[in-house]
Amino acid sequence: MTELIQNRKRRWSDIIAKRLSLRGLTSKSHEHLSSKLKDQTNSDLSIGDADLLPSLEEIRMWADSFDRLMKNRYGRNVFREFLKCEYSEENILFWLACEDLKKETNPEKVEEKARIIYEDYISILSPKEVSLDSRVREVVNRNMMNPNKHTFDEAQLQIYTLMHRDSYPRFINSHQYKKLSQSYTGSRKESTT
Repeated sequence: MTELIQNRKRRWSDIIAKRLSLRGLTSKSHEHLSSKLKDQTNSDLSIGDADLLPSLEEIRMWADSFDRLMKNRYGRNVFREFLKCEYSEENILFWLACEDLKKETNPEKVEEKARIIYEDYISILSPKEVSLDSRVREVVNRNMMNPNKHTFDEAQLQIYTLMHRDSYPRFINSHQYKKLSQSYTGSRKESTT
């Protein structure tokens, strides 16, 4: 088993190194891109903008809709903080990285971002590996032969479903969410539309 893992690690390292060298990139520039991708993911989760603060009504609606929670930038941040406490933050980070990949228009950057996502969240050697079933993992491995914006669609859906069925009910019943939904006063006024 460990030999199989080592072979996979060497194979992916070789593939990534070859593709980077073909583009004239070094592992240092790969690390820079990886860092940039993480910064973009983290900036999506910042709560700095007062305009993005939800109303109390919006926060309470999160209890009725996981989709609504995930579509709200502030909601994703609060949910991420909860996932940190549960030691499953990698799930939302993976989901956000996939969303970022779908927005990319440059084919070369799509391929590079796909490789980074694979290394950070799919590789069995990653400390942030997300939990995927073997069928989806094989689909992703096949898709990585020619990565594109939709390489991780099935994996992203599986992780989204996992968060929805597993973490979300605990989040809604958590002290964090209950406190937020009872005492929160956002700076944005309640909308009447």
